[in-house]
Amino acid sequence: MLSRELYRSDADRIRKMLENRCTQAPLDRLLEVDLEWRGIVVQVEELKARRNAGSKEIGNLYRDGRRDEAAARKAEMSALGDDIKGLEVRSRELEDELESLELQFPNLVSEKVPIGSDESANREERRWGEPPTFDFEPQAHWDQGPALGVVDFERASKIAGARFAVLKGAGAALERALVAYMLDLHTTQHGYTEILPPYLVNSASLQGTGQLPKFGEDLFHIEGSDLHLVPTAEVPVTNLHRDEVFAEEDLPVKYCAFTPCFRAEAGSYGKDVRGLIRQHQFHKVELVQFAAPDNSWQQLEELTGHAEAVLQGLELPYRVVTLASGDLGFSAACTYDLEVWLPGQERYREISSCSHFTDFQARRAHIRYRPQDAKKPRLIHTVNGSGLAIGRTFIAVLENYQQADGSVVIPDVLRPYMGGREIIEPEGK
Repeated sequence: MLSRELYRSDADRIRKMLENRCTQAPLDRLLEVDLEWRGIVVQVEELKARRNAGSKEIGNLYRDGRRDEAAARKAEMSALGDDIKGLEVRSRELEDELESLELQFPNLVSEKVPIGSDESANREERRWGEPPTFDFEPQAHWDQGPALGVVDFERASKIAGARFAVLKGAGAALERALVAYMLDLHTTQHGYTEILPPYLVNSASLQGTGQLPKFGEDLFHIEGSDLHLVPTAEVPVTNLHRDEVFAEEDLPVKYCAFTPCFRAEAGSYGKDVRGLIRQHQFHKVELVQFAAPDNSWQQLEELTGHAEAVLQGLELPYRVVTLASGDLGFSAACTYDLEVWLPGQERYREISSCSHFTDFQARRAHIRYRPQDAKKPRLIHTVNGSGLAIGRTFIAVLENYQQADGSVVIPDVLRPYMGGREIIEPEGK
């Protein structure tokens, strides 16, 4: 959520942001409602002042024995009270509408972000590693997985429908190994505290991080309740501190969390229908940091480096791109995408988004910190990113480590988590 003072003092900046993001939001209506609401607030205060003065006058009239004048004045004050009640009702209606309108506006775009309408304007920052070369035609994971006997799409479809997968045998073990490796790396080397949060969250939590109300159609809602399945651990972990105040000396606070994630993918019909890229259910290790505004951009760079360290440890080639304004997420002011090389598709695909939200989420979720040199709490900055998406890392391992005979070599750092196993061979070998 953006500051109301910003709407009031620099509406043109909001218009430019919407233009750069290639999106729309009801700015004119918001300004109109805000103006009317503020006018009524002033009017109510003036009427209450008149009523207070009138009440004192009525008391004086009664003491002076001027009962008829006091009764007449009392009737006037009663009518004034009715006017105040009517205006207060209208004030609450306008404030509710104002709050609803404010939730429809995305975050401001950082000056670090390239301006462009879509991903074609994304800016590549750097690359790490060289894509592997093969003396055979590399397979895509949707062919590899079934051939290896580690992924079963057909039985998953029988159980739940499209966009689900069953992992079995070495596939399930590889998924589990990736989770353990990432959590160990982030907690023992990068300074994160591990969190195991609920997998169900309420509407207030989703509103706090920006998923509601805009992306309600992408969420799985539990009928008859206020609960939704988590779309990402960002939601429960960020909301751990909703309505709380940090001490500045405790910052930055760094959490990592493994959760399953559930997304309806309502806006991606027809996209990535094959394989594991875009599933209704997937696993992810999420990194979340709460930082003071003075060093929050430094924390974004640090967090991005932590996500990169996972790929480097797995020796998977990747690149880092800064998302353009039109490709930027709703709540983010700036995002670095880590894109891993997938030989089966001969392209880089996103495996992590590391984002800076400035005080956008903090304002929605009422998360603040108390500076050491100030009495009044201030809004904190939030930073988060995938460290990493497990399913997409699973894909990257299968495709980058495949051999001519169809087997897959297990990366060195994962072997201790798989009982020393070095290779996954095709089913039946």
